[in-house]
Amino acid sequence: MKILSWNVNGLRAIERKGNWEDLLNLDVDVICLQETKARLDQLSKRVAEPEAYPYRYFSHPNEKKGYSGVAIYSKIKPDEVNEGPPKLAKDAEGRVLAAHFGNIVLLNVYFPNGGGGEERLEYKLKFYDLFLEEINKLKKSGKSIIFCGDVNTAHQEIDLARPKENEKNTGFLPIEREWIDEVVNSGYVDVFRNLNPDKKGIYTYWDMKTRARDRNVGWRIDYFFTSLDLMKKIKKFETLSNFYGSDHCPITLELEK
Repeated sequence: MKILSWNVNGLRAIERKGNWEDLLNLDVDVICLQETKARLDQLSKRVAEPEAYPYRYFSHPNEKKGYSGVAIYSKIKPDEVNEGPPKLAKDAEGRVLAAHFGNIVLLNVYFPNGGGGEERLEYKLKFYDLFLEEINKLKKSGKSIIFCGDVNTAHQEIDLARPKENEKNTGFLPIEREWIDEVVNSGYVDVFRNLNPDKKGIYTYWDMKTRARDRNVGWRIDYFFTSLDLMKKIKKFETLSNFYGSDHCPITLELEK
């Protein structure tokens, strides 16, 4: 099974820019998109119902239009899909979809950004803690876990181009990075870093206003994490740095069947 994760920064925008067909041509089994910024009734038929992906699932904010949102497109029929584990389903910002494939639970997550003041940072940290609590419950019940998406935090200095300049900025605050430490200590593996422990200069997000992508002044804030038991099944991980259409690039994870 090959899974793709991508923060599209607007699903309608990537269609408008001509990147939707490029995405479908990547030919993966499951597509997990974040920051879709659209309700289902706002999407064209070719985006809402692509023939190549007969199983499609969407979550969006209950009230705020053009904000947040996640989507899963799959060639494989999931046993079940819901808006996250029970407590996270109460979140009103459309940030989680959980798809069950046999014993594997795949969670597609758009984690909150901590910018915009103390209230949003507090919301982000609470979301982090609740998410970890919920996936630990799933793991304890015997499920294998994959979670992917825009975590909105770079874990280590190696994960962004300018760590010193960003020590006091959200996305690289010690308290945010400590949560990723906790994720790892709870038995989840950052697949890219596990396979590439010392690799530098690989990022998934670049600021568009400063044309940072042209200079590769970026952040690695998009991840695939898996529970330890799945590491033996991993065939390949890729960062599609040359795939355009958003301020993020896609990442892919391939598992043995």
